[in-house]
Amino acid sequence: MSNSNPNYFRLGLFVLAAIGALIALILVFGSGQIFQKTFEVETYIKQSVTGLDNGASVRFRGVKVGQVISVGLTGEIYEKNVPLPQRKAYVIVRMLINGDPKEYFGGSNNNVAANLRARVKTMGITGVNYIELDFEAPNSEYPTLTYTWKPEYPVIPSLPSPADEIFTGLQKVVTNLSALNLAETQQKFDSLVTNLNAVLAGSGKGNQGMAQSVQELNTLLAKMNSVTSNAELELLIQELVASAVVLRQMLSSAQGDTAITIENLKQASEQLNDLMRVASRSPSSLIWGEPPARIQLPANTGTTGVQK
Repeated sequence: MSNSNPNYFRLGLFVLAAIGALIALILVFGSGQIFQKTFEVETYIKQSVTGLDNGASVRFRGVKVGQVISVGLTGEIYEKNVPLPQRKAYVIVRMLINGDPKEYFGGSNNNVAANLRARVKTMGITGVNYIELDFEAPNSEYPTLTYTWKPEYPVIPSLPSPADEIFTGLQKVVTNLSALNLAETQQKFDSLVTNLNAVLAGSGKGNQGMAQSVQELNTLLAKMNSVTSNAELELLIQELVASAVVLRQMLSSAQGDTAITIENLKQASEQLNDLMRVASRSPSSLIWGEPPARIQLPANTGTTGVQK
């Protein structure tokens, strides 16, 4: 018995040393997670969350900030005493977020008031879903889900996933199409086609149609082309040009004669003014004035004097 006691003692020391080393490794490599502050939040989703399981990552603009710790229904947590038809039946997703809650929410959910929202997204082509946190502008099409219970953890409002938004848009398109009166629309389209045919081909009641008008226009253009290519038209244009040249020359010569005529009229007007001044000073001189001096004509060849 005394020989086996040292072996048990050594074995115990080895086990204690191994446990101590394991604890040391955990403290060294996991100190960032062990001593890091975390807090829980929850969000309510109205759409399906297929593919979102416990342990799924929570990311803020692509950066991992936590993980999903539970996925359930509000009816099992907050609405147990509410009749089934009256339950909201939201999907409740609880998340463990790394960090100080004061940095995220402050004293009164500041980030939630600043439109911090959560939505389910798919990571690449793998089909693995995760929760994406981001600030979103208010959208009247997706109001915040209402509830009547007191949440156990801070609530981050949710938005539909991109796939749900696409399906919702397609559903609206299908609903609008089903609400259309296809029979009435077809009648209006047939009436439009009939009116277009009447405009193009004519109605036969004084309306020749666009096709007939195009034919008449082509005929008119052909006649104009034949007229413009006629040799007589070219000769007429040449004569018009020559007449314009002669008329310009006549106007130029007439301009000089007109200047001489105006000068003669000006001199006659001055002489008439002199006569009127003389008549106003001594009217009798016009009657009793001396006769003008006799004009001496030049002597003719072969004569000796001037005849009186």
